[in-house]
Amino acid sequence: MSPQILSSLITLGGLGLLFGAILAYASKIFYVKKDPRIEKINALLPQANCGGCGYPGCSNYAEAIINEGAPVTLCAPGGPDLVPQIAEILGVEAEATESMVAVVRCQGAKGVAKDKFKYEGIEDCNAAVLVQGGHKACVYGCLGFGSCVKACPFDAMAMLDNGLPTVFEDKCTGCGNCVEACPKGIMELIPRSQKVYLGCVNKDSGKEVRQVCSVGCIGCTLCAKPNITPSGKIKMQDNMPAIPPDWDDFEMAVKRCPTKSFVVRIPAEVAEEAAAPEANA
Repeated sequence: MSPQILSSLITLGGLGLLFGAILAYASKIFYVKKDPRIEKINALLPQANCGGCGYPGCSNYAEAIINEGAPVTLCAPGGPDLVPQIAEILGVEAEATESMVAVVRCQGAKGVAKDKFKYEGIEDCNAAVLVQGGHKACVYGCLGFGSCVKACPFDAMAMLDNGLPTVFEDKCTGCGNCVEACPKGIMELIPRSQKVYLGCVNKDSGKEVRQVCSVGCIGCTLCAKPNITPSGKIKMQDNMPAIPPDWDDFEMAVKRCPTKSFVVRIPAEVAEEAAAPEANA
């Protein structure tokens, strides 16, 4: 080996050792110690990475809890039992939470709600809404292309033959992905303890609603009357009844509603069994 080559190898080797030492020293100087609580919290999270908490993934949410003080109640898939476990790691008192579930606030199925034209484009609600606001005559109604179903990471939804989505409550985690995916705003999260909800979001006058859908709320105010709801819990807001989660004396309102706009929730297993044949058809 010539002296020139040997000298070059020695020089390169020396530079490599020097730069390696500099990098090693820099890594120690600029090393940021990771809080061990982040890994503990991340281990408790369901690793669904659904984004329902507002962060890209479970590990990001765990870091946000420690580094940004994010609320410990944002993980819907983890359920209420997760909150006290995270609170224990943080050494704080657990906040009371109630599990949420998604509901479909539209009953405008095929043959029930009218269409204003035949849509033949991409079968996606967010694409269909770009064409004159959608093909439904009711500007608030479900477009029926299942964007909410596609957005659900837990297989907790399916499209029925009647053109409406259904929620399998035993699988729903309340992550809210379906709510964000719906361009019409008919998907909503409600407390699991809520027994009844309004299956309509149309705020138009009764006359306008009747022209486009036979089961839409017409704002008749009957359900808000004292003889129908003695508790007085129903108040009219934006031409619709505002339903509180703890509404218990709803039987007469549901029975007397002229358009049958209220939806009384049934056990999840019954809903899934009833929906399965249509969903798999």
